[in-house]
Amino acid sequence: MRTRLLGILLVLLACVLAALGVPLATSEAQREQQRVVVDRIDDAARFAALAQNPIGQPDTSAAVEQQLTLDAELRRYHDVYGTSAGVFDLNGRALHAYPSDWTSAATGPSAEPFREALDGRRSHDPAQVWPWDDGNARLVIASPVVWDGDVVAVVVIESPTDAMRAHVLSGWLWLIGGEALAVLFAIGAAMALTRWVLRPVHDLDKVTHDIATGRLASRVAPAGGPPELRRLAHAFNEMAENVEQVLDQQRAFVADASHQLRNPLSALMLRVEVLGMELPDGHDEELAGVRVEGRRLAQVLDDLLGLARAENAGSAASAVDVGGLVADRVAGWGALAQERGVRLEWTPPDASPAAMIAMTTPTALTALAEPVGLGSALDAVLDNALKFTPAGGAVLVEALRVGEEVAIRVSDGGPGLDEEELARVGDRFWRSPRHQNVDGSGLGLSIARALLTANGGSLGFDPRDPVGLTVTLTLPAADVAETQPSPQRSGVLD
Repeated sequence: MRTRLLGILLVLLACVLAALGVPLATSEAQREQQRVVVDRIDDAARFAALAQNPIGQPDTSAAVEQQLTLDAELRRYHDVYGTSAGVFDLNGRALHAYPSDWTSAATGPSAEPFREALDGRRSHDPAQVWPWDDGNARLVIASPVVWDGDVVAVVVIESPTDAMRAHVLSGWLWLIGGEALAVLFAIGAAMALTRWVLRPVHDLDKVTHDIATGRLASRVAPAGGPPELRRLAHAFNEMAENVEQVLDQQRAFVADASHQLRNPLSALMLRVEVLGMELPDGHDEELAGVRVEGRRLAQVLDDLLGLARAENAGSAASAVDVGGLVADRVAGWGALAQERGVRLEWTPPDASPAAMIAMTTPTALTALAEPVGLGSALDAVLDNALKFTPAGGAVLVEALRVGEEVAIRVSDGGPGLDEEELARVGDRFWRSPRHQNVDGSGLGLSIARALLTANGGSLGFDPRDPVGLTVTLTLPAADVAETQPSPQRSGVLD
């Protein structure tokens, strides 16, 4: 979001600078040319005044003296400024001109200004010259020489534009430099502004992620930013507190209800057993069905109580030897696996593949977890794997390091799940329609997920090739957690 917001601000800034810079650059070029034009007009007027007597009264001594003065002024003007200047008759032939090879003003770039001067008009608005124009471009000024109200000659000045174009270009470079500094300043201001505006949003995003991953105590700390975002953060904290309170009440209700229902259920099952002793022969099948349903109901209540305890469990993580814990739990389930005809294979860390538990000694692989909770979560996953693996199949268990995490993978040989079922596996009370005849309450994997989430872990599900399901228990590695400082989130209260 910060990149997009900065991009929008910089685009707007570029448009504003372009809207200001282009007119300023144009104005600078026009101002410089106008200055040169005014100077040349003054020079042309002075030369026209000197040319009046020599042309209007060529035979007088004063006219001869002024003619010599005019020649000297034109020569000096050309030598000093490098500008061509001359006095031309009404046919455009040179009367006094320097350089001396300039013989006609009726052709070339001076033709149009010369014709305007013949009409008694002084050229004052030549075409704009730009820095990228041809170096041979000339700025032409023509002024009529008037005697007794008639135009008797024309003064033409052709000025080179190199110096003017260089001066304009220099002004443009200063303008570009100023706009560049303005851009840098604006970028810094925009970054500070976006940081100020988006900091509450960033904090809100982090706290939302924390709450979504089970850290319900996270809150957005009071911070800067616009008043609207501060009010949003305050409203979000109120909402999070209400959600946490509702969830706590729900869990307390589930735990209390499960606990309170166990005693009546136990009494009910005891009465069923007593009644079964008094029933006549032939009713054993009905009594067996009641017992099965009673045991199933008792299992559901136990699972509900376990889920409530798992979700209410606080974080008491410590460094756990994952290899040793997994080896212990696999050994505990070995007897049940053997009874069901399922091979339970355990690959310790850094051991050869398909190594059996009785033949291996696990190497040290530590993760940050609560030992009892991790063991219970692994028990739920192993129970689920053995439940769905047919006789003759195998359940593979391995523990390995994956980047900065430790993963425990349990792969069964059951029928597996399709893509739609994989999206729902682990939800409370959910069971695949294809597995409704298998014992269970649909809460085992939910309990495992709650136990892992409480300590920063996660539970993942992937299909196994060619058949089966792979369940991955992921936990943060203990050595990474020890070397990294505890998270200090700016603007976030945990």
